[in-house]
Amino acid sequence: MKATMTTRSPSKDTYPHWIFDDSPIPDPFGYGERAVEFLRRLKHPKSTLPRKQFQLDLWQERIVRAVYGPRDDNGNRIVSSVVILVPRGNRKTSLSAAMALLHTIGPERVSGGEVIFAASDRGQAGIAFKEARGIVQADAKHLVPVTKVYDAFNSAKKIAYPRDGTELEVISSDAPSKEGRTPSFVLADEIHVWRGTDLWKVLTNGLDKIDNSLLVIATTAGRGQDSIAHEVIERARKIARGEITDPTCLPVLFESAPDCDYADEELWKRVNPGSAHGYPSIAGFRRHVARAKDSPTERASLLQYKLNVWLDHSTSPFVDMATYDQGAESINYEALRGAPCWIGVDMSKTTDLSAVVACFRDGDTYTVLPKFFVPDSDIRKRGDLDGVNYVSWAKDGFITATPGNVIDNAAVADYIRSLAERFQVQEIGFDVAFAQGVMAPLVDEGFPVVSIRQGWVTQSPALNVLERAIISRNFRHGGHPVLRWNFANVAIHKDANDNRIIHKSKSTDRIDGAAATWMAVSRAAAGENSCSLYDLPNAVELLSW
Repeated sequence: MKATMTTRSPSKDTYPHWIFDDSPIPDPFGYGERAVEFLRRLKHPKSTLPRKQFQLDLWQERIVRAVYGPRDDNGNRIVSSVVILVPRGNRKTSLSAAMALLHTIGPERVSGGEVIFAASDRGQAGIAFKEARGIVQADAKHLVPVTKVYDAFNSAKKIAYPRDGTELEVISSDAPSKEGRTPSFVLADEIHVWRGTDLWKVLTNGLDKIDNSLLVIATTAGRGQDSIAHEVIERARKIARGEITDPTCLPVLFESAPDCDYADEELWKRVNPGSAHGYPSIAGFRRHVARAKDSPTERASLLQYKLNVWLDHSTSPFVDMATYDQGAESINYEALRGAPCWIGVDMSKTTDLSAVVACFRDGDTYTVLPKFFVPDSDIRKRGDLDGVNYVSWAKDGFITATPGNVIDNAAVADYIRSLAERFQVQEIGFDVAFAQGVMAPLVDEGFPVVSIRQGWVTQSPALNVLERAIISRNFRHGGHPVLRWNFANVAIHKDANDNRIIHKSKSTDRIDGAAATWMAVSRAAAGENSCSLYDLPNAVELLSW
């Protein structure tokens, strides 16, 4: 029989109560106890315990026992992946480094095994390596003589155990030659900042090549929903709630709700398991909370890094994305055939994302039909640079990949023509930047093309219209993932009179769809009022083309 922890019943609560409730953790072969004893024999250069003993606190010990204790009848470990989501300052890196040494020089090692520290860049990967190196070098009597540490500047960083040919190595997504790995242990560090999926695929596929491999994901909360990190954490949440049954994955999720009271000291302690042992600093928490009360930037930092709230991309967002998501119900666009529509177009530079958004109005309700374009050449590389999966989006029809390495203006113009065949196109509003190649032929064919200026006078009232529709749940977008990503990236800038504008330089990643949307929605609102383009005081300022 498999020795597993108690199956979780469905619940909205993802909190790891089992860490604190003293419930039994199966250990039929004693391997959990063996792992704990090994870690306790390690030393740490910063430890305040006698003889620099590695500090393995009770909450950490429970995690170790839950990973290494449960086994099947043949003694094989049941847990093959661990997702540790914990705020900064809770020593997750020290624990992860110690677990890696368990597989490098300890009883979980395999002869010739590869142990890998993986991160978004070499600097981040080096943080965990320094922890492991420090642990090894703190034990001059037992570990230094039997290991070799390679830590030369600008060269591969490794800890080798020649007796069994086991090596701990650092790699990052910005390093070459990541293919061909067959790791027995991988620490995926701070995956919330990983861009793209190449390194993730290499490592997870490599882990699948051998039995009893282990993936440890140790990260703080991130931003946005369009990353491998959010995908991993969301699946771990479903396992923690009992919605998915997967005994091979151990979720350890210390996170707060987005609407939490960030000044609640009991909440601080609940989501920071190290606080009972003196870390992180409660006094530091209080100082950060004091700053957060007057600074949106400090508040976002507090929520993300110390309370583990998964935020949206922007630090000064346009709207709350949970409210935005209320408009994600499925839309029957065929039922809108023949209806009046207003189109907003935001063309990119030659190689970036371009957006066309058609808007339909029914009273106070606005429905949008988004379409995005990106060059097909190097589409995977572009997605990795933007931290999203353009290839998957193109496969699912959310993006049109045009042939070549630059945006195909003709393809965008053809799509607008197709909209005119299906709907009553009232206006096609363009941000004129980079748009001449699409605007000119449409003007020549008699389409109702207008240019929309992008300044304060234009955007602020338009954003007010769009915000009102979103907040009142009168904005329907069908859950289009690319459009959501764009809106989550938006950063808003205000002037002294509270006029608002999308701050392109401070917005994270692409916002083209959001820009096209405010143009389309604002023109739909003006069009329904049946007034001239130039009769809208303090509204959209237009120039005929």
